[in-house]
Amino acid sequence: MDIIEAIKEQIENNDILLYMKGSPNAPQCGFSAQTVQSVMECGQKFAYVDILSNPDIRAELPKYANWPTFPQLWVKGELVGGCDIITEMHQKGELKPLLDEAAAE
Repeated sequence: MDIIEAIKEQIENNDILLYMKGSPNAPQCGFSAQTVQSVMECGQKFAYVDILSNPDIRAELPKYANWPTFPQLWVKGELVGGCDIITEMHQKGELKPLLDEAAAE
């Protein structure tokens, strides 16, 4: 399977998916740490992909997503955004309803 197909499959098969550096319990950069904290505080289960241990995904996802940086939060197949957007949505109370709805479907 080529890497773009693998990325598409990950996005399709996970309602809430976070591409990040490290893991939720051991983020490897401040932006990933801040994003995962916002997502975890919403209380829904989510999948993640550590791009540091998946260099092919790290190289190809920005082209596929047309989004140059990590982390990237995908909900129901749509790119929601990176650290600044997710943090702001969480602070405004917009992230939890989005994740709750995705998890409920």
